[in-house]
Amino acid sequence: MNPATTPEPAKTPAARPAEPVPQKVGALFFEDFTAGRRFAHARGRTITEMDNVLLTHLTMNSAQAHFNHESMVGTAFGQRLVFGGITVSVVIGLASQDTAENALAEMFLDKLRLQSPVFHGDTLTAFSEVIEASAAPGRTDAGIVRFRHWGLNQRDQIVCEAERTALIRRKAG
Repeated sequence: MNPATTPEPAKTPAARPAEPVPQKVGALFFEDFTAGRRFAHARGRTITEMDNVLLTHLTMNSAQAHFNHESMVGTAFGQRLVFGGITVSVVIGLASQDTAENALAEMFLDKLRLQSPVFHGDTLTAFSEVIEASAAPGRTDAGIVRFRHWGLNQRDQIVCEAERTALIRRKAG
């Protein structure tokens, strides 16, 4: 791979929270999400070749960048890329451990950005920030929470960002 042609990865010093947010034991409810709260999610996941090959085929994505090693060797990436849908799914899935246990409905997933390539063997970790928590019109059992989720690889490069809005159950009584 020629370093002069390698795409510049997305990286920012503010990508990680200053320190992991202590995790509460048990599921979080609407009242636990306040604007500005940040989460460094505890789990990470290494992307395997099986993820790329099996899941990408199942979604009927046949892009050469995911399956043709020889065609990618001569590119700035130098190897096959992991399908972006897998990257997003892994990051949102890792974040869901803390943000969706009491979700009654997923409302929106938008502002999705795939910023750095992901390769077989990369390990992804997830982070979240509560953008807004507000009352759900006509509901007393739940509120609406909007999150910003982002995933980093082992090189601290941001691989994806997304905003997600969910209807989250309130604490009983």
